[in-house]
Amino acid sequence: MATNNKPRKKKKKRKTKKNSAGETVEDNDLEDIDSLLETIEDPRLARQSQGGITTDSRPLLYVEHRNLNPENELKRYFGARAVLGDQRPRQRQRQYVRSMWLTAPKNTWPRYSKTGITMQLLDTRRGVQHFTFEHHREYQQVQFKFLDAVESMDPNNIVLLLQMNPYHVDSLLQLSDVCRMQEDQEMARDLIERALYSLECAFHPVFSLTSGTCRLDYRRPENRAFFLALFKHLMFLEKRGCPRTALEFCKLILSLDPENDPLCVLLLIDFLSLRAREYTFLTRLFQEWESHRNLFQLPNFAFSVPLAYFFLSQQEERPELERSQAREQAARLIQLALIMFPSVLMPLLDHCSVQPDARVASHPFFGLNAQISLKIDGGRTSGKGGWQHPGRSLRVLSCSHAKGQRRAEPSASHEEQEEEDASPALNQLTSLYVGRTHTLWKDPAVMAWLEPHVHEVLHMVEARNALVQEAEDKRKIRYQSAPRNIYRHIILSEMKEATAALPLEVTSQPVMGFDPLPPLDSIVSYTRPERTSHPSNESTLSLFFRSLLPNFNLQGDIRHDGDDEAGAAQDLNQGVNRLMAAMRDMLANIQFQEPPRDDNPEGDGDWD
Repeated sequence: MATNNKPRKKKKKRKTKKNSAGETVEDNDLEDIDSLLETIEDPRLARQSQGGITTDSRPLLYVEHRNLNPENELKRYFGARAVLGDQRPRQRQRQYVRSMWLTAPKNTWPRYSKTGITMQLLDTRRGVQHFTFEHHREYQQVQFKFLDAVESMDPNNIVLLLQMNPYHVDSLLQLSDVCRMQEDQEMARDLIERALYSLECAFHPVFSLTSGTCRLDYRRPENRAFFLALFKHLMFLEKRGCPRTALEFCKLILSLDPENDPLCVLLLIDFLSLRAREYTFLTRLFQEWESHRNLFQLPNFAFSVPLAYFFLSQQEERPELERSQAREQAARLIQLALIMFPSVLMPLLDHCSVQPDARVASHPFFGLNAQISLKIDGGRTSGKGGWQHPGRSLRVLSCSHAKGQRRAEPSASHEEQEEEDASPALNQLTSLYVGRTHTLWKDPAVMAWLEPHVHEVLHMVEARNALVQEAEDKRKIRYQSAPRNIYRHIILSEMKEATAALPLEVTSQPVMGFDPLPPLDSIVSYTRPERTSHPSNESTLSLFFRSLLPNFNLQGDIRHDGDDEAGAAQDLNQGVNRLMAAMRDMLANIQFQEPPRDDNPEGDGDWD
């Protein structure tokens, strides 16, 4: 038999990989990858892991690396083709970059070099490791220049500093705020990601993002940038439509200092859990932390947890017993929430454009809006005319502005006026919750579930139930003033309803994006050297002579506030005298040299 001498064409070997079940999946089959991701992310299939250990046995604040990548969440929504597009061939030609968990480095970023930030392990107590970032001497010098640039109030100075130091974290955070105010969201997000990349490159070898046992002290200024960068990043993720990824970053922030919660992410974690449909996590957090953290004292947990139980009761794939228990928990907790925080209901209905019935609208228990409607309607009890303009300001005791005029909100009664005056912090928490989560309550099914419980609470109020009086007593004692971390959270969240309710002692002081409301008990490891000059208050002429004579000071000693005009005139005369003396000294020190004599005046030499 004749053999064929033609060279056989080699078949291109297709790369294969194995999934967790041992099945091979072809690398170029994007549809199979999508289905694999869906299988991995399916909560019903993820309840058990290897060895029969359920996911619920893991620590509450356990962070999963795959959930820190927003692309994984976008792939579940839109598919790998829509998210990645033609990025895969390009990635194979990319130069090698260090793999990161928090963010993916981009080719458009400057080349990374060591910035002078390191992380040190301070100690280990009861299985918990305490770390801190440290600034080396060269980074401290850049930090001082950054503070000078901030004081100049010119963003261009920060841009110039970043051109020389492209991974200076505080400059990236501050410039990101500037870009966001200028509606450049893409650049603002990119700067935050670059800050996270710079900080992650400085991680200690044993620092773990996922264990939930690594701590950072917010009182140390070097650590604050990491908290703030994570918070700003998760806010961008939530706006981008990645609530599950944002929730994972929220858990990460909370795990860094769960006891103090310096950015008060407990006011946000319930909203992200509901948006990501992680109802089981929210209810577990409430069950495990309520006994020692009193989460029910926060309006967001008081209302969000029963809402989570309601959504669990609507999941048909759950056993009927679980659904029934969830319905009972939802009914019990929502009634307690309405009794404890009755001022939430009317603003919530306003934002949802829902008009309550006559009984609810005219009842004094649910706040001042019912009395507003009575006054507008001329004393009618129907309440119909008073709800024609939804979206009234949530600051119940503040002033609403209409066409530039200041109009005071009428009050329901003297007792309610005293109660609201006694709880300014409660107004801030209520405004924050309603402004952030009202979209979750717009579902008609949710409103249909809420309505009978509102009427049941009114029955309890009219029957003078002991729970009603107990809740009123608690409101009068608590919520006198909010702690500093709540103010910090409201500032970072930029919810206009809650920001408007901040007290004067907070709004009257300057707030910097790189360090809003620093702790009063900060642990300072190095200090900024004192500046002997005050260039921000000097004139152009003074700056010119200072460049020639560094010891010259036109303004002299700074006078205290309240000096009279005679003293100011005397300072001016002294300044002029100093200026004249400086000019005389300068002219006296100038030595003019005669040019070299040349015997050939018509010389043919070259010009020097």
